[in-house]
Amino acid sequence: MKALGTHIIVELSDCNSQILSDVDQVASILVAAAKAANAEVLQTTFHRFSPQGVSGVVVIAESHLSIHTWPEFGYAAMDIYTCGEKTEPWKACRLAATEFQAKQMLTTEVRRGMPDEDGVYSHHVGKRSNGVAPGAKNRKLSVVR
Repeated sequence: MKALGTHIIVELSDCNSQILSDVDQVASILVAAAKAANAEVLQTTFHRFSPQGVSGVVVIAESHLSIHTWPEFGYAAMDIYTCGEKTEPWKACRLAATEFQAKQMLTTEVRRGMPDEDGVYSHHVGKRSNGVAPGAKNRKLSVVR
């Protein structure tokens, strides 16, 4: 069954805290991730908290990428949601993890907008995968290299 969208929930651990604190760098990484996914960037908004941490969103024609960082823990929570045939959200995920210098990445893929025979839409959480092919993933722990 074809889903309208792919939502990847991403937990990045042991990231570079200096990068996670830098609002301009976080914004640049998320925009680059959107472009790596072959998405069309429409708008961005980012905010740096005091004393630390960044939240932001990149609105793309195909949906959005969002992030919240906790530099004091070296942790970032990210959502990548895309729809359409041309986007590759897993490319965005891998690029962001690499740029944040994450040592570990935990992901869950949710296939969204799946109609049943009555036209009621729901979602499906992916099955475990070896992480090599951009297939369905559920709580896949990866070491970022």
